[in-house]
Amino acid sequence: MILNEAHEALRTVVRNVPADGWELRTPCAEWNVTQVLQHAAGDQIGYAAFITGGPMPSENPFAPSGTLSEAAEVVAEQAMKASADAWATVSPDAQEVPVPVPPNTMTYTLGIGACALDAAVHAWDIAMATGQPSPLTPAMARELLDIAKQHIEPLRAYGVYAAEVAGEDGDDDVAVLLRYLGRDPRWTA
Repeated sequence: MILNEAHEALRTVVRNVPADGWELRTPCAEWNVTQVLQHAAGDQIGYAAFITGGPMPSENPFAPSGTLSEAAEVVAEQAMKASADAWATVSPDAQEVPVPVPPNTMTYTLGIGACALDAAVHAWDIAMATGQPSPLTPAMARELLDIAKQHIEPLRAYGVYAAEVAGEDGDDDVAVLLRYLGRDPRWTA
């Protein structure tokens, strides 16, 4: 399942951030590695909250403080568990699942895909910032691109995603996804 793959990508890169890597700049120009993790965790908690009616993130995912209240791995695991547990309560046939992104309801398939997309792309951001290999596989990228094309455009108006970056000859599936999401697949720290 795409959400499990995305969570594993995020889990792996968080686990492998070096001790001195949390302040490094990221492809999200305004945020360092800690802030990207806070944003990613907050988004996962947001999905869980919308589905279950439980608590929203303790801080605004779009204005991360840069200070973690617990160890990074704990922050990531708690957020991913909340998200996975919430999605486990939703029928795969559901046509209207409450989600924290406009239009605030999606089908199960689109909603869980959007949640996975968020975790996977931020795993990539953290990996690139800390010199790790990309956690995105070509198969994951193809599946996430299909999801992205169904819901990203309206979110660009809110600044959630940057404008699409023009493609280049030779782009692989991962590069195509990243460019669609407004990222330069050749970004380095």
